[in-house]
Amino acid sequence: MNININDIKNGMTIIIDGNLCQILEFQHVKPGKGSAFVRIKLKNLKTGAVVENSYNTNIKIEKAHIDRSTMQYLYNDGNNYVFMNMETYDQVEVPSSKLENEAKYLKEGLEISLEYYEGELLGVTLPEKIEFTVVETEPAVKGNTANNAMKDAVIETGYTVKVPLFINEGEKIIISTSDGKYSGRA
Repeated sequence: MNININDIKNGMTIIIDGNLCQILEFQHVKPGKGSAFVRIKLKNLKTGAVVENSYNTNIKIEKAHIDRSTMQYLYNDGNNYVFMNMETYDQVEVPSSKLENEAKYLKEGLEISLEYYEGELLGVTLPEKIEFTVVETEPAVKGNTANNAMKDAVIETGYTVKVPLFINEGEKIIISTSDGKYSGRA
């Protein structure tokens, strides 16, 4: 389906210059002289590369149809992460290489979205924030009350995150998947 470049939105998936890309951000620019153009920051969904290009406002681009299916994470068998479709109970294996950044957030029972384009797996979309249990951290040191003092904590997936001094082992915390940082207590 072709759309006018003026109708794009952040997060939209398009085919531009023969590449499947996701729009990260865009800006309509109307210079004092000359014609208007659109500056777009794109992420190539096959290579992961992020580029910024400018396009005339009179061009049409192809909108890509992305299929999304909600899945539940089951386990890692060493080479693959195994997910189950919640409606059909079909299991899907995703190679570890496709989930390098997302793997640190995967815990049993977590619901995610697998994204496909023409039958090819593009990747996964995690929830914006996920609750984890702290499995290892140092106890707070009495008297250490420096502003915004942080310490390392290991969550149930093995990922290490910086948390405030008052967080203890066994506590549930919320981590933002966009930046991997502590977001608050659960």
